[in-house]
Amino acid sequence: MVTINNNNFSIAQIWDSGQCFRMKPIGENTYELIASGRYLKMKEIRQEAKIETICFCTEDEFETFWKHYFDLENDYRKYIEGIDKNDKYLLEAAAYGSGIHILRQDLWEMIISFIISQQNNIRRIRNIIQLLSERYGKKCIAEDNTVYYTFPEPEVLSEVSEEELRNCNLGYRSKYIVKTAKSIVEKEVDLEKIGKMNYIEARKELMKLYGVGGKVADCICLFALHHLEAFPIDTHIKQVLDTNYKQGFPFEKYKGYEGVIQQYIFYFHYSSMGKK
Repeated sequence: MVTINNNNFSIAQIWDSGQCFRMKPIGENTYELIASGRYLKMKEIRQEAKIETICFCTEDEFETFWKHYFDLENDYRKYIEGIDKNDKYLLEAAAYGSGIHILRQDLWEMIISFIISQQNNIRRIRNIIQLLSERYGKKCIAEDNTVYYTFPEPEVLSEVSEEELRNCNLGYRSKYIVKTAKSIVEKEVDLEKIGKMNYIEARKELMKLYGVGGKVADCICLFALHHLEAFPIDTHIKQVLDTNYKQGFPFEKYKGYEGVIQQYIFYFHYSSMGKK
């Protein structure tokens, strides 16, 4: 068991921030997470202004995987402190979502997750990914005997028919997933090479995949490759920019961590809209 004492780290906020679809609440302030074939149970304890997170794993597993996955080496206070003191909207958004971290997630899983995200809502995306994992992933048993399923590999999904995928509530996205999986298996797009590219190169390469446009590529760059300069613009972000930044958003003030700012904005607006 490992305890994280960090007031700028909240699994409750990360779960609801639209970047991770395999984390879910399983009890009061308790969550489970499946990532890269691993299972983790966590509990968040809030006492006044303090946040304590308990991770039910060994110290070795935490240090070798989860610490990096949660981007805990990075001090997110500096991002909030760098916000323009005259930007009341952004200050409020950052204060509201001050526990959000940008996770370092699996590239392949994020490609499929954000292809699925198109014209979709977060709850439905989670359900589809869970169903895909149960049908085509590997069954595993955690140390506490919890049964979980890994995310299906590209080789597996490349052999699944579009009709079968439609039975997972994927609709027109079935074609995108089959073609994308085949492109990766046949090395038309090399994930290992993408992992070594800078943001501009990676974004361009990702858009070679069937069904991956600019917004989806930006999400993948931010939430898998940790290119913090990526700033995905979906309908939520567009509404905020159109309403609060009619003269244009001041990207230059947040150079190098635009994606962190994007998450504060998304989470704040998404929550205020009743999580639609």
